[in-house]
Amino acid sequence: MTLLTPESWSSYELIDTGGFEKLERFGSVVLSRPEPQAIWPKSLTDAEWQNRAHAVFKKDKGSQEKGEWVLNAKMDEKWFIPYQQQGLDLTFKLSLSSFKHVGIFPEQAVNWPFIHRNVSALPVEKPRILNLFAYTGAASLSARQAGAEVTHVDAVRQVITWSRENMEASGLDNIRWVVEDALKFVKREVRRGNTYHGLILDPPAYGRGPEGEKWLLEEHLNELLQVCAELLDKEQYFLIINLYSLGFSALILENLMKAHFGERANSEFGELYLRDGFSKRLPLGVFYRFSSIE
Repeated sequence: MTLLTPESWSSYELIDTGGFEKLERFGSVVLSRPEPQAIWPKSLTDAEWQNRAHAVFKKDKGSQEKGEWVLNAKMDEKWFIPYQQQGLDLTFKLSLSSFKHVGIFPEQAVNWPFIHRNVSALPVEKPRILNLFAYTGAASLSARQAGAEVTHVDAVRQVITWSRENMEASGLDNIRWVVEDALKFVKREVRRGNTYHGLILDPPAYGRGPEGEKWLLEEHLNELLQVCAELLDKEQYFLIINLYSLGFSALILENLMKAHFGERANSEFGELYLRDGFSKRLPLGVFYRFSSIE
């Protein structure tokens, strides 16, 4: 099992974790957000957290995700941060959402160079890449910047708009945007006989499609992977899947992937994590990835 964390990124810093919270810097903006896995004590005092944070997310009573931001200092409604590493030159728009998210998951930065590297190495003129549950599109941009034909699927139209802003801020174009339930989309692609050289999946624990379709990870992931196995090109390929659900271990994901994709060369699985300024390691999901490229 492999533990992966992003390389040093000047635009992002995990300052401290603990007390079911995390203190982070995105560019020049410092935020305090809930983090259910940070069960240990904070290293800094509550007063130090309060003094540093431009905004603090407060959950609504009885909700695990929804809430509101309390501003401690004046800040812009949106701001931009760059990501320039390993051949990538991207720009992301950040903003405070009512679900504690800001538009980017920093731990996923371990996958962006992997995507860029594999797209660039595939012996295909224009690799076809499918990004499911694609959120604001960092993975899509990584593939597009390497020259891929990218299909970006998400169920939330506002998130697609956000992704388009990231594409334009990064100087890119011609990503195919699809607002649809992911499972419906892949089933239709199989019926049409379409295949992809790269699959990127980041399914949530639960969610809703644009027509109210219900997504539950433990109920639908098995079927999704079964269909995706038919979509992946047989000769030139890579795949990444990330899960952020407390009920799914890396070993569960390994069993699922081997059941549907078999034993693959160059495969790895394990946990993604971020290290805070006091060397505490915050686990932020499990991953599995493999590639036909040596």
